[in-house]
Amino acid sequence: MSPLEPFYAPDGAERPGEYPYTRGVSAEPGPWIMGQYGGFGTPAETNRRFRALLEAGTTGFSVALDLPTQMGLDSDDSRARGEVGRVGVALDSLADVEILMDGIPLESISQVRTTANSIGFVWAAWFVALAERRGVDPNAFGIFIQNDVLKEFIARGTQIFPPEPSLRLTTDVVEHAVRHVPRWVPLAISGYHIREAGADATQEIAFTFANAIAYLDAALERGLSVDEVAPTLFSFLSLNIGFLEEIAKLRAARRVWARLLRDRYDARDPRSLQLRIFAFTAGSSLTAQQPLNNVVRVALEALVGALAGVQTMHACAYDEAVGVPTEEAAMLALRTQQLIASETGLTETIDPLGGSYAIETLTDELDGRIVALLGEIEGRGGALPCIESGWFQGELAEAAYASALAVETGERAVIGVNRHRSEPEPIEVFRIDPAVEATQAASVAAVREGRDAAAVAAALERLAAAAGSGVNVMPAAIEAARAYATVGEMVGAVRSVHGAWRSAGARL
Repeated sequence: MSPLEPFYAPDGAERPGEYPYTRGVSAEPGPWIMGQYGGFGTPAETNRRFRALLEAGTTGFSVALDLPTQMGLDSDDSRARGEVGRVGVALDSLADVEILMDGIPLESISQVRTTANSIGFVWAAWFVALAERRGVDPNAFGIFIQNDVLKEFIARGTQIFPPEPSLRLTTDVVEHAVRHVPRWVPLAISGYHIREAGADATQEIAFTFANAIAYLDAALERGLSVDEVAPTLFSFLSLNIGFLEEIAKLRAARRVWARLLRDRYDARDPRSLQLRIFAFTAGSSLTAQQPLNNVVRVALEALVGALAGVQTMHACAYDEAVGVPTEEAAMLALRTQQLIASETGLTETIDPLGGSYAIETLTDELDGRIVALLGEIEGRGGALPCIESGWFQGELAEAAYASALAVETGERAVIGVNRHRSEPEPIEVFRIDPAVEATQAASVAAVREGRDAAAVAAALERLAAAAGSGVNVMPAAIEAARAYATVGEMVGAVRSVHGAWRSAGARL
């Protein structure tokens, strides 16, 4: 194979690493961080899976949390029944985090990511406390907290508190990270779940950036500068099956972000203008029918990320449409990334499709549509009013219906579903041990029994007081984590002040 130039561009044309970063945020080619998402059952079981992935060459990983943990419920809470360890790992306290990370050297991992959103402040507190236990500077390793609670109201549904206090808690984590652990990513503005809920490419980026504006405004109100905050942020975006449009979407997103930060916020640090992208292949594109077809879908979507120049990528496992991935399927997903990175030559040159008539036209068109939709959102008052009025949710519902109808009518082909159907293919399905729930409930009970109850009570009282007074909750949350307060107790302390979210149509 002939050697490739780092990039190709005619004289005077935009180059990678130059404003507005359409072609990429760096002029240096190279591989992305391969961060596989996973977690199930108990912390010990997930620890074994993560160790296997690290030995296989992954350079970072994302921790999937079960629904009770995401919703701030302990594993022995009656409301958690039937869900413990099902779609992610159950984590109840610092004791579980210690087991989860046992034998995993924090300093040697590029990123530890998680979907913690409503409990972002708990996750941050756990890892500060874990670092202290190990005698490690928290700023010596990378933590990547999704912490984007606004998109939960729009698309995903694991919000706990009302929108305004939720935004405040997210900002607490951002402020703490900027001031104390600047290496951490305290917020990943997330279009992925918006896209999975039915959005098209334009809505994915516009809704995401509308939320980002709300977060940036909140941080600036704290006295932080845009050039302190913006360089710490990541975006979390979808790699969908529409190959050319998806490449153009990521290029347009970088360009719109750069203009937004320069023109609206007067950002001066070039890093503030550079949209870093964690891309995740589209779970919604996977099918339970003919699941081996998903191997091809995932490879094509991962190829989008490589061609579009993302910084971090997760590739879905082919069996995710039927359950938690088997270890074999998870390993194949990692190998898919490694094959693209190592065998295709795509890491040798940046934005290889730049200059294509189709790609450049699509990039310009998406840029215009994203800006127009952002303007409409601003005209409606911004992200918070659009959440509170239900406008975002209504737009997604209409888009999801149109997408489903296109599949039902055959307008959009899905192989194995509405084209070229055949008998279901038998595949191995990963099974969660039903004993997990009892095991985890016993574990959290043992933690409560063995800790200093008075220290926990005092720490939780200080956490509630911080939430009520409007000061940053992170110091009190870290204290509660050190004392082995549970996620349910920490969330309960904040809920005692802010109450719980109820949608406008919810029955009281």
